[in-house]
Amino acid sequence: MTIIDAQGRPEPPLCAGEADTLVGFLEFHRATLEWKTSGLDAAGLAATTAASALTLGGLLKHLAYVEDVWFSYRFLGEPPSEPWASADWESDPDWELTSAAADSPEALRTLWQEAVGRSRAITAAALAEGDLDAVEKRSGGEDGRVNLRWILIHMVEEYCRHNGHADLLREAVDGLRGE
Repeated sequence: MTIIDAQGRPEPPLCAGEADTLVGFLEFHRATLEWKTSGLDAAGLAATTAASALTLGGLLKHLAYVEDVWFSYRFLGEPPSEPWASADWESDPDWELTSAAADSPEALRTLWQEAVGRSRAITAAALAEGDLDAVEKRSGGEDGRVNLRWILIHMVEEYCRHNGHADLLREAVDGLRGE
């Protein structure tokens, strides 16, 4: 039975196997980002705080990119999809973060939700065929290939770090606070 907290997030299972625990924590942190970015208009998603140019909209687009890179591109070995394939990464290595200001809130949410949906489907299919030791088809460098276990742990880490940013940004926008 999945327990849903007051913010609508599924609590990770308390006593489950490795795959269910990893996926449970990733889903909790995905839901945290969704909560921290919900209900905001374009100005709210484009707001910054302190000396940083980071925005909640930029986080949505960045995490959509990270989902697609790790699950579709690296794990499945698929070519980059749009908007990533045509982005000018050479002139702006942070394109996904900086270009978000030109996107509508609906477009940003849809881009992220669709990327998460693809990642969920890829993860479920991989786990149905085997286990967490399934290895990515495309390596990201000379350090060697990683397995699904590593990708899931990395994604939990990625969401944890950026949800901390989202906490600060959302509080600056409208005062919303909470874990």
